[in-house]
Amino acid sequence: MALTLAQKIFQSHLRDEPFPGTKVLDIDVVMCHEITTPIAINDLVARGKDRVFDPEKIKVVIDHVTPAKDTKTAQQGKILRDWAKRQNIRDFFDIGRNGVCHALFPEQGFIRPGFTVIMGDSHTCTHGAFGAFAAGVGTTDLEVGILKGVCAFREPRTIRINISGKVPEGVYAKDIILRVIKKLTVKGATDCVIEFHGDVVKGMSMEGRMTLCNMAIEAGGTSGICMPDEVTADYLWPFISADYKNKMAAIEDFRKWWSDKGCEYIKIIDIDVTGMEPQVTSGFKPDEARNVSEMEGTPVDQIYIGSCTNGRIEDLRVAAGYLKGRKISPAVRGIVSPATTKVFREADEEGIIKIFMDAGFCVTNPTCGACLGMSNGVLAPGEVCASTTNRNFSGRMGRGGMVHLMSPAVAAVTAIEGKIADPRKFSKEAAQ
Repeated sequence: MALTLAQKIFQSHLRDEPFPGTKVLDIDVVMCHEITTPIAINDLVARGKDRVFDPEKIKVVIDHVTPAKDTKTAQQGKILRDWAKRQNIRDFFDIGRNGVCHALFPEQGFIRPGFTVIMGDSHTCTHGAFGAFAAGVGTTDLEVGILKGVCAFREPRTIRINISGKVPEGVYAKDIILRVIKKLTVKGATDCVIEFHGDVVKGMSMEGRMTLCNMAIEAGGTSGICMPDEVTADYLWPFISADYKNKMAAIEDFRKWWSDKGCEYIKIIDIDVTGMEPQVTSGFKPDEARNVSEMEGTPVDQIYIGSCTNGRIEDLRVAAGYLKGRKISPAVRGIVSPATTKVFREADEEGIIKIFMDAGFCVTNPTCGACLGMSNGVLAPGEVCASTTNRNFSGRMGRGGMVHLMSPAVAAVTAIEGKIADPRKFSKEAAQ
């Protein structure tokens, strides 16, 4: 029987099937952060089950509000800190060596093709970029994962997205996923896995693929998935080199996870990006994307570059290319948050931090804070943010605030203009 990648992972990790279609899977990685995990920890303690199934398979970070902004967030961090120490969890990333979870954990080599990954965070789907099945879960499932190393899922159905054509100047992975979500709608992939295929995906870096998979949830998808290949092997090689004779052996091994020819998809969608414009959202849903030419001139108050979607070094390089030698408009404020301490250090060594600061940006430590309206960039009622984050729900970055989602390129030139702008109208030299 021909199987999809997700079906292969389910088959290889199946522990039990208590009801038809409900699969209990062994979990390879349980990821935890200080917003959702303390609730699970406290409940486990109250039930007399303060233990973990395997401290080597649990990865922990403080990232959503870091450093703590008030007593409540300090308490959340302390619960996580004390628990990690109590359970002898080695991979705990505290303030100063932390980062946004969905950028940090791949950076550390924790995600591999064929893995099952869960976290109490909807954007866990990011890690499917490595050919893993990765999904956000609720508190109860997180507790069970921590305690027993298993999680129950429905039988996966898969939607295949074929992305082809020549990627135009000024168009990036963020633009492409916004186009995909517009096509699918915010509910179009509910309870499904989204497989990304095509020459455009093959040509993307792991950073680009993570951007695609990160926003699968915005179309309702359980997980986004890419086929693991030589790009995956290059990214993971520092962590897997002892496991394979050479990279070719790793690439060949990865192929066992690829979806089989003739496997069943509930839907196949072809998208040609040739001639496509950069995309910007207009309303309060991620599928309300428009061409940048339709949004040009829209005034904004704040520009935010960062998050688990677009805070990696590749994203900062793109934005800095447009900002180099330029100043942001005095009518706006700009904030950039490198996704991890490693990204921050690389950006500093490459002179990117200086470019941002010379342009007038505030550079913050790695944090999720602004993305969900918790810290480091919250909007006031009536304010508008041009953002590289993944959600534009009403009040997402602050009660009464408005968010326009866009790529780092569009965000950078918007900062310069003080209103939504088109990166294609800026000189190529400045963008290199």
